Amino acid sequence: MLAPEEDELVWQARGLSLNTLIGLRWLAVGGQTLAILVGYFGVGLRFPIVPCLALVAASAALNLALRWRFPVSKRLSERGAAILLAYDIFQLAGLLFFTGGVANPFAVLFLAPVTVAAASLALRQTLGLLGLALICATLLTRWTLPLPSIGAGDLSPPPIYVVGVWSALAIAAGFVTFCVHRVAAEGGRTASALAATELALARAQHLSQLDGLAAAAAHELSTPLATIALVARELAAQPELGEGARDDLELLEQSVDRCRFILEKLSAPRELSSQALGFSSPVELAETAAAPHRLLCVSITVGGEGPEPAPKSPQNPGVVAALSSLTENAVGFAESAVTIRANWTTSTVDMVIADDGPGFPPDILARIGEPYLAQRDSARRNQSADGEPGLGLFIASVFIKRSGGALKFENAKPPAKGAIVTIQWPRQAYEQGQGLASAT
Repeated sequence: MLAPEEDELVWQARGLSLNTLIGLRWLAVGGQTLAILVGYFGVGLRFPIVPCLALVAASAALNLALRWRFPVSKRLSERGAAILLAYDIFQLAGLLFFTGGVANPFAVLFLAPVTVAAASLALRQTLGLLGLALICATLLTRWTLPLPSIGAGDLSPPPIYVVGVWSALAIAAGFVTFCVHRVAAEGGRTASALAATELALARAQHLSQLDGLAAAAAHELSTPLATIALVARELAAQPELGEGARDDLELLEQSVDRCRFILEKLSAPRELSSQALGFSSPVELAETAAAPHRLLCVSITVGGEGPEPAPKSPQNPGVVAALSSLTENAVGFAESAVTIRANWTTSTVDMVIADDGPGFPPDILARIGEPYLAQRDSARRNQSADGEPGLGLFIASVFIKRSGGALKFENAKPPAKGAIVTIQWPRQAYEQGQGLASAT
């Protein structure tokens, strides 16, 4: 489940635009006008046409006023969207009052604004609009003009029929609201998680590009620094220089040496080995992912084997980030050790990350990889609150799948214990680095 602040962010991202709501209302205005004119003049139904057309004209006037007052790109707040949808409910209730109430087949249109709310607003506003629609429908069961009929008579349905229609409308409204809200919430969570995935990949690629630029800058600056150092030494060797000038030249040489030291660090950053900018074998890739976590109080063992030559893959920042995230998760839940095995054959490349912790809780094992998960294993960390591993594992899953691989999450078979994550790539996909192309 989402935390309250996460839920708020999801629904803000799915906010309703004014342009969309105006378009939907124009569609309703057109349909209502057509139904009124065809019913009155075409079919011969007798109902107060003037008040009905006045209500439709009021919706058209509201649309024109909104279009004149606000720009097309205006995005509504939840309160503003709820007010406009509440108006639509009242306007429909007014039309139904003059045309038979809930006995009118068009009473089903109460579902329209409620459905829009369920798809675009938070649960509180959605339930408020659902309650408003049901209140209006309830009032229309008692206070309404007769159902229009052809000629002078009227069609007065029996009370049991009116109650049945109201019950069906209430059940349908509640069911549609629940279903649409759940589906929209799931879509919002997935969209937010995918956005986080794209951001993480972009950041990793940006850092990789910065490392390349730093190495190039270090190479270009090494020559002028060498020239400055040479000139400084030659000037210092001149016998006519005073003591103050020699001190200045000595300080200049020290500054040049300091610049060289800084450039050496830029050309070989601590976070990336020279292999990280080129091609990596499975074992080298596992070492790159495990390196940032070796300072923690859990031992990490990396190994692997397979027929020579070992497959080599272009460095993919997304895959490195995914393996690092999986390794971090294993280290966080391990008791003392994490093992990473990178094996390969002539057709596949496998990587297995195993820890000696409690393993994945059985009730959520099948759901791992979704954007958000319920709290994981309340007994796992007595000294801290439950964790939410869903987003990190979801991002890792996306990166691995983009690289052409597949993930499998399982627990070790008793008497062994711990969680096991298995990643498998077709060897051709690993060697071609497909994920690097598809992720950019």
